[in-house]
Amino acid sequence: MFDPKWIRDNPDAFDSGRRRRGLAPLAQSVIALDAKRRTAQTAWQEMQAKRNELSKQVGQLKAKGGDAAAVMAEVAALKDQMAAAEIEEQKAAAELDALLEQQPNLPAADVPEGPDETANRVEREIGNRRNFAFAPKQHFELGEALGLMDFAAASKISGARFVVLKGALARLERALAQFMLDLHTGEHGYTEINPPFLVRDAALYGTGQLPKFAEDLFKTEQGLYLIPTSEVPLTNLVADEIIDEPKLPLRFTALTPCFRSEAGAAGRDTRGMIRQHQFVKVEMVSIAHPDESDAELQRMTKCAETVLSRLELPYRVLTLSTGDMGFAAQKTHDIEVWLPGQGMYREISSCSNCGDFQARRMKARCRKPGEKGTRLVHTLNGSGVAVGRALVAILENYQQEDGSILIPAALRPYMNGVEVIKAHA
Repeated sequence: MFDPKWIRDNPDAFDSGRRRRGLAPLAQSVIALDAKRRTAQTAWQEMQAKRNELSKQVGQLKAKGGDAAAVMAEVAALKDQMAAAEIEEQKAAAELDALLEQQPNLPAADVPEGPDETANRVEREIGNRRNFAFAPKQHFELGEALGLMDFAAASKISGARFVVLKGALARLERALAQFMLDLHTGEHGYTEINPPFLVRDAALYGTGQLPKFAEDLFKTEQGLYLIPTSEVPLTNLVADEIIDEPKLPLRFTALTPCFRSEAGAAGRDTRGMIRQHQFVKVEMVSIAHPDESDAELQRMTKCAETVLSRLELPYRVLTLSTGDMGFAAQKTHDIEVWLPGQGMYREISSCSNCGDFQARRMKARCRKPGEKGTRLVHTLNGSGVAVGRALVAILENYQQEDGSILIPAALRPYMNGVEVIKAHA
């Protein structure tokens, strides 16, 4: 969300940011609605002051035995006018909120401008792609041949975009998750959280999934939503809170299932584990001082990169363009891992600085010791990383000609020393 006062004071900057996102100017519409709201509010306040003054006159007239009927009639008329002004103010405020809550965050100045992913900027490529002496297979071919990845069984139970992992692959997914949590908590200073997987609509509104992206969510009959990412409960831990600035940054991590309807993904990645309705992810969330969020984004990205470096997987880091960023982000670094079976890089982590965009929606603030005034915190989130996609990357990068899968050295302690996954292991 945006502060209408900031838009009034900076209409050109607001519209310029929107143009960089490929959106039409909106400042004058916001200013007009805000003026309508403020006019009604001012009218109500003036009538309230007049009513208070007239009420005093009624008391004075009655005390002197005078006729207060005319003044009382004016007080009654003002009451009706105030009610009308209040309705007008509430209506304008609701229209203003409805307009602003649909608008994406403005991009940071150093974000590359462009309509889509073609304008993304590659920052660095890390690791060497393996030269195969055979034609590498895709992960679902490998998993099914091992007898450890069953899409047919999952479809029978739940329909499309689900998978059943068995035996060593189920353990490998669990090992990956534990490895990531140990890394982020033990070396990167994140506090592990075990959050609810069902949240209220207010939590999704706070992080920006609602109201714009309702179709991407799974909603229960009881009105709760399955989380699309643990960013939602982790970030909302500070909703309606005032945090002492010396305590910042707060860093949280969580391993959770994530649930997405993939409403806009018809026909995309219909085979395999790349795009599923249910997947497991280790998430990182930072609640940062507003002057330090840029540095926190770089730090968070490095934390996610460390996961791939320890797993010895080749990857690259991109800065997303204005047309490819998410709704709440002002700057995003995507990390893409190399998948030799597909012969391309695919996203495995996305780390975003949302500035005060989510904090304004959540009313999350910070305060210097000894001061009364508050400031909105900055919020950041990033995958640390998507566990299922990490499993996909290991299958494709560590595959052997006979269809077996070597286990990265970093994961062997979590696999009870197992070094290779063979058929029916």
